[in-house]
Amino acid sequence: MFENIKIIKKFDPAAKSYLEIILCYPGLHALWLHKLAHLLYRLRLPIIPRLFNYFSRFLTGIDIHPGAKIAPGVFIDHGAGVVIGETAIIGTGSLIFQGVTLGGTGKETGKRHPTIGKNVVIGAGAKILGNITVEDHVRVGAGSVVMRNVPAGCTVVGIPGKVVKAGDGTSDSMEQMLDHNQMPDPIAKVFSVLLEKVETQQQLINKLYEKQQLLEKSNSNPPEDDLFLQEFIHGDGI
Repeated sequence: MFENIKIIKKFDPAAKSYLEIILCYPGLHALWLHKLAHLLYRLRLPIIPRLFNYFSRFLTGIDIHPGAKIAPGVFIDHGAGVVIGETAIIGTGSLIFQGVTLGGTGKETGKRHPTIGKNVVIGAGAKILGNITVEDHVRVGAGSVVMRNVPAGCTVVGIPGKVVKAGDGTSDSMEQMLDHNQMPDPIAKVFSVLLEKVETQQQLINKLYEKQQLLEKSNSNPPEDDLFLQEFIHGDGI
């Protein structure tokens, strides 16, 4: 409980006091209610855990299934529209923004939701789907759709999500976790490479055109011996 408050104070510059965090942060309230619902879920009580889940979703806008396993020290920032499935696992120190979905991919049974490691940042609107593992210190860009395992320390962006930056899996500084403006843009990189190749091809075409022009010019003014032969063959010489 107190670890969740501490991590909010650490990561959110808008948090002015601990009292404000306790009273005004829906992500914190959702996690507190989930702890109670998860305890009742483990006791195999029928209906009641889901009623707590329903009340929590009504109060906070965050839908966390009672079966999800969430470690202490997780921060759900803003939280509106966050959905966390029944078999999802989230490691300590992770930061989840609004609109994130940790969901399944079908009607499979058993473990069907993601496992999120420690100190993972999941950007707004990102979807992590299926029984996959996102290892420690990973950053998932806003709006990405991740459906494959992600190694530790990597940065993932895009639809489908692709690893655009590898890491050593050990960096968990607050500055790096919150530095969303440094997310690589793989599409821009692809267009940059293609533009460079087009320019290179255009230069080669220009050189070939110049050579062709020189050849045509040289053929239009043949040497005197060639002129003599042409006149002899096509003229009165034969």
